[in-house]
Formats: sequence, structure tokens, C-alpha cells
Amino acid sequence: MTTLTLDGKAAIVRGAGSGMGRATSLLLARRGAAVAVVDIVADSAAKVVEEIKSAGGKAIALAVDVVDEAQIRDMVRKTVAAFGRLDILHNNAGETRQEYFTRDNDVVSMDLALWQHQMAVNLQGPMLGCKWGIPEMLKAGGGSIINTSSNASLGGQENALAYGVAKTGVNALTQYVATAYGRKGIRCNAVLPGLVLSPAAKKAPRATLAPHLENTLTPYAGEPEDIAHLVAFLASDEARYITGQLIAADGGTSAHAPWYTEVRRARGEL
Repeated sequence: MTTLTLDGKAAIVRGAGSGMGRATSLLLARRGAAVAVVDIVADSAAKVVEEIKSAGGKAIALAVDVVDEAQIRDMVRKTVAAFGRLDILHNNAGETRQEYFTRDNDVVSMDLALWQHQMAVNLQGPMLGCKWGIPEMLKAGGGSIINTSSNASLGGQENALAYGVAKTGVNALTQYVATAYGRKGIRCNAVLPGLVLSPAAKKAPRATLAPHLENTLTPYAGEPEDIAHLVAFLASDEARYITGQLIAADGGTSAHAPWYTEVRRARGEL
């Protein structure tokens, strides 16, 4: 039997109502995990739970605002109450709405409220998930935390400053957690996606997607399932020797130059 099975394990997937989170929730459930499907939109979480249950899996839906510590605490408590334990925590919720990206520019033009919002959602949210999830993982004898970062954390760009800095913070958080809790049986890794054709990404303007598509080395862009398979592997015992790692899943985008800035400048956009 492959150790990729997650039978008997309980998972929390945040930002699970669509895109990568939905794909990951479905895959973890197929592998045998009981899944707390967490999203700020209650109906979206409930629909994913319906999909899991219709396929014979076990899941609960939780509506949670990732910047509210009390809600994060209750998310963990409700998961343990439903499943008896916590083994897998996927901190995937993030702010990716286009209305925020279009205003997220350079440091001189940065709106402080936007900066604080991106930090709260994209960095404080994963921190709080770790804060409240780790004690329950310790009770279960260990576990696996997978944080969603971004390949935007690997180098500077002309825009998306707040988003990129927040995701760089997620990378540091990942390594600090891995260092503090590795000997106690808890692994912590970060997945750094590039362009993934989630429902939200498909609605983005072509000009926004073009630099990503032009720099992807694979002949196709990523799909939510590509990230889900990586998360499921990191959650499994087959990844037992992997911790503290920042794993880019971006079709090779971050492996070469030129970077997005050069592409945009060559087009006369900068």
C-alpha cells in the first residue's frame, strides 16, 4: 500500500471554496483524510463538502475570516471536535482579488490600508493557523503544515509590493516553524505557485496574465490540481524527510531570466 494514503488523518484546508483550495480538499478526501473545508464564503465551503460527501468522503464546512484570531481558534476546535485530531494544516487562504492587485504598486504610491490588509490576510492568517493548529498536532503526535506562498516572493517586481512582501514573510514563517517543531514531529513547508488558472485567474485581464504565460517554461499554465498533488504529497508520510522547504510549482518561471519586469518594459508598459 502506498504511504500516499491519508487514511485516518484529519486536515484543515483554508481558502477551500474554489481554485487550489477546492482541488486540494477533494484530493485529500479521496486519499482518505477527513477534511475541514474552510472559506470566508459559507456557501462555497458547503458546496465543496457536498462534492466530498457525494464521493464517499468525510468533511465539514466552516466559514472563517482568516484575520480573526477567535475564528481561527474555533476553526481548530471544531475540526478536532468533529474528527478527533488534527494532522494536516493547509494555510491556503489569501487575498488575490484583482481589485487589490490593481492598487498594489510600488512603495511610494502604496496605500497603507492596502498594505495592512495584505499583511493581515496573507501573513497574519497563516501565522494564526500555525499558532492554534500546532498544539493539536502535538497532541496527535505530529503533523504536516503546508503554507501557500508565491513565486512573487522570489524576486522583486515593479508592482504587487505588498503581496510579494507578505508572501516573503510566509517563507520565513515556514522555516521558523519547521525549525522550532521539527524534532517534535511537525513538518512545515511552503508551496510557491506561479500562474495557476483558478476561476479568479481566468477572470484577470490578458495583460496581467501575459508576463506569466510568456515566462512559463512548460507548454501550459498550471491548473489547481497541479498544486493539490504537491500539497497531498507534502501531507503524506512519503514526504517525512522534507521540512522547511520553499517549493516553487510555477512551470519553471522562477528558474530563468528575464523576469516579468523586463517583459513589461520591452512592451513599453513601464
